[in-house]
Amino acid sequence: MVMKSEDRKGEEVSCVGFEILPSDDSWRRPALEETENGTERILGGDQFQVVGPAGPFIAVAGEDLVLPCSLKPNISAVDMTVEWSRLHGSDTLVHLYTEHEDRNEKQSQSYRGRTALFKEELQKGNTSLKLSRVRVSDEGQYKCLIDNKNWQGDVTVEVIVEAVGTEPVITVTGCDYSGRRSLSCESTGWNPEPLVLWLDSEGEILPAEATQTDEDTEGFNVKQRVIVQDSDANRLRCRVTIRDRMRETEIFIPLAFVQEVLSAHKEADMSGIKLKNLGVELCAELKNPRCIVEKLRLFDCKLTEKSCGVLASVLRSNSSSLKFLDLGWNDLYDSGVEKLSAGLESPDCKLETLW
Repeated sequence: MVMKSEDRKGEEVSCVGFEILPSDDSWRRPALEETENGTERILGGDQFQVVGPAGPFIAVAGEDLVLPCSLKPNISAVDMTVEWSRLHGSDTLVHLYTEHEDRNEKQSQSYRGRTALFKEELQKGNTSLKLSRVRVSDEGQYKCLIDNKNWQGDVTVEVIVEAVGTEPVITVTGCDYSGRRSLSCESTGWNPEPLVLWLDSEGEILPAEATQTDEDTEGFNVKQRVIVQDSDANRLRCRVTIRDRMRETEIFIPLAFVQEVLSAHKEADMSGIKLKNLGVELCAELKNPRCIVEKLRLFDCKLTEKSCGVLASVLRSNSSSLKFLDLGWNDLYDSGVEKLSAGLESPDCKLETLW
């Protein structure tokens, strides 16, 4: 409220709060103003100003966030109404303080139990809002409105929510005997939309198919496929990133391929795949309870005599289902054959045919 009076000399003055100012309009401030250092955006009326941050606030999903809002000068807001709302289409009530208490009967359901003012700070004009357990769906613009019945002002605060998704899951989705492997990488719950990269053992980025993306209330879910050529050292990494946050998973392709085949097929033909020392790990997988293979061809796989020792232990194992095994054209030497023979003599050996 602006009151006018005349002093003894007949000069008209204006009273605003407790400050005496000239009656012309030179003291009035614009609705939008920046401080000298550019750190604040100010919106307000003739008496007081509502102050908020100059730029957007970046929050991390799952953490707590304080949305700044205050009166300038720092007068008490205890007797005022403080209303926080979400701006999207029609305003959504986030938090309401009026008549010295919180009145959140009409508060949006998604904010129930997650909002609070700093009551001890209201006396200092601090009307900031604490938002607990931030969600991706909280992203957007919020309005802080302060009303003292004779005057009101507001400021808008923009919130950007970052969410780090799940660890990438790599799956072998296809293969052929020329050594080509198809792999898929999936991760969920990111915000904003992340970047997906495949890298080789040297850290070089590999060409991949376009990322498949879908969005829900929890963020972005991504999936990307890559096709690579088999080699002696196929260690690949799938990396998913947003800004300075990252999740990464590594896979050794031949071993992953072996595990996929042995756990999904009763008959498996890996002939011609250059397993070399990987054959040791392959043979160990034959004892895995998930392995269901009964007929296995490993013709010309460059297996070594080391593999024979592991194979012998597989033949002696109760968990092995192996009944047919083709080891033709592998450099097993006499020592390797001796080890296999020891396994064949075991009473637990289920093998019926060895080539």
